[in-house]
Amino acid sequence: MSKRTEVKAILEGYEGLIGQELTVMGWVRAFRSNRFIALNDGTSMNTLQVVVDFEQLDEEVLKQISFHACVKATGKLVESQGAGQDVELLAEQIEILGATNLEEYPLQPKQQSMEFLREKAHFRMRTNTFSAVFRIRHGIAYAVHKYFNDNGYFYLHTPIITGSDAEGAGEMFRVTNFDIDKPPRTEEGAVDFEQDFFEKPTNLTVSGQLQAEIGALALGKVYTFGPTFRAEKSNTSRHLAEFWMIEPEVAFYDIFDNMDLAEDFCKSLIHHILEHYSAELEFLDQRIEKMERNMPKEQRRNMGLIETLRFVVDNEFERITYTEAVNLLRKSKPYKKGKFEYGVEWGKDLQAEHERYLVEKKFKKPVIVRDYPASIKAFYMRMNDEQENVPGKTVAAMDVLFPGIGEVIGGSQREERLDVLRERMAEMDVPEEELWWYLELRKFGGCPHAGFGLGFERMVQFITGMGNIRDVIAFPRTPGNAEF
Repeated sequence: MSKRTEVKAILEGYEGLIGQELTVMGWVRAFRSNRFIALNDGTSMNTLQVVVDFEQLDEEVLKQISFHACVKATGKLVESQGAGQDVELLAEQIEILGATNLEEYPLQPKQQSMEFLREKAHFRMRTNTFSAVFRIRHGIAYAVHKYFNDNGYFYLHTPIITGSDAEGAGEMFRVTNFDIDKPPRTEEGAVDFEQDFFEKPTNLTVSGQLQAEIGALALGKVYTFGPTFRAEKSNTSRHLAEFWMIEPEVAFYDIFDNMDLAEDFCKSLIHHILEHYSAELEFLDQRIEKMERNMPKEQRRNMGLIETLRFVVDNEFERITYTEAVNLLRKSKPYKKGKFEYGVEWGKDLQAEHERYLVEKKFKKPVIVRDYPASIKAFYMRMNDEQENVPGKTVAAMDVLFPGIGEVIGGSQREERLDVLRERMAEMDVPEEELWWYLELRKFGGCPHAGFGLGFERMVQFITGMGNIRDVIAFPRTPGNAEF
């Protein structure tokens, strides 16, 4: 095929291209008056206007220029005489690369619901909304690697198949090559995993953290960025069964260093998108504004999307302890008026409604909550010394809460003391024989260290303003859904 010029390159550098013959290829977003094609090739939020001389064009070709048809156009780039664009391509040749029969094509040139587009995930990236979302998703992924590379971290690839449960939650997807209808069994009737591929029970990973600790205690600063899996039956706008996690792990860090890192990292990602994806953000901002016009005032955002992102970048995150959070919630109007669905009690986990109150009503900015009750947190989190005015034992854990989505980061200082770690594992029924290597990290050359996990899709959801997490990952995996 003849060399094409990308639409983004034309729109950003057209001064040096005016008068030249160019070839462009892309999908038709609109075709007006049998003359004006709005062409998009995915490289930009914007379209290039291609002007067709319909009197000179073959009638059969003209009939096939329709919504989302794929075309190739060759012609001269000129300054536009009409409003709405700086330049346009006067097409001398049009070739149909892929026609679209609109009577059969599931998408139409009108607004379609998010639910419908999820069912047509193989086409939804062609829409303005989803093309913007997935360009921004790419930008955030790039910014993740840039941030850690520029700050001296090493990228560690941790296993997707694992024999350990980092969270101790047990909600994992089993990996096996057994015939599930007829697995081999022991004399006692249990499944004989010694005959399985890995000769032991294995699962898809819920976190790369434990393996990242191995890297941190040798390389100093590492991070993982890969898929993780949770077999939770959570059919909500905030949960996925397969999602991507970013997990830095740093030697010689305590919980306060960890909080500093989390805040700086979040701000860096948002700043990168504000700087490099302004057209996409402006489109998504306007989309949200249109959606909220018919919503009750109390359900609308306090600030527009771009204003919210700038506010997060320009202001320090609020930092409070879990005990302070509980006290604030119990003094709040929603609590006193019985408006919270879930109770607020020291020792119980904060629910999304509690997190959103703290972020959106009380402080009106991101909040970092630390020092959670040990009873609701994982075995590897460092036990705090006794604290005044705190009803029970706590660990050096933290959650970063964002407007609209609640928790976006969870992390902790890790327990580096071998005897304390063993006590915690015994309390939580975590077998030492399964994590012998984890204990040896403390036994031989251990040190204080900390890290966190950032749910990538939740960050993409926050930055794009999308209401459902299924709309920021190309092919969402949720209970009952594994299409595409």
